[in-house]
Amino acid sequence: MAKQTKGTGDRHPEIIKIGNRLRELRKELGYESAEKFAWENKINRVQYWRMENGQNFTLESLFKVLDAMETSFQTFVGGIEK
Repeated sequence: MAKQTKGTGDRHPEIIKIGNRLRELRKELGYESAEKFAWENKINRVQYWRMENGQNFTLESLFKVLDAMETSFQTFVGGIEK
C-alpha cells in the first residue's frame, strides 16, 4: 500500500494524482476555472472541485468528467505521473 503524503490527511496519494491530472486536462481545454468547466458541462461544481483536490469520488463521477473532456479512460490513466 502506498504511503500517505505529508499534509494530505486521509487522502490516498493516487487519488491526489488523479485530481492533478483532471486539473491539467481542464486547463489544456482552456478552462482556467474549475467552476466554469463544471457549469458548462453540467457537473456539480462542488463535486468537481473535490475531485480536482483529491477527495474521494466515484468512478461514475470520473467517467462523467472524462466524457465531458472527451478523453478516454486509457488516455487519462496514461497521463498520470508514476
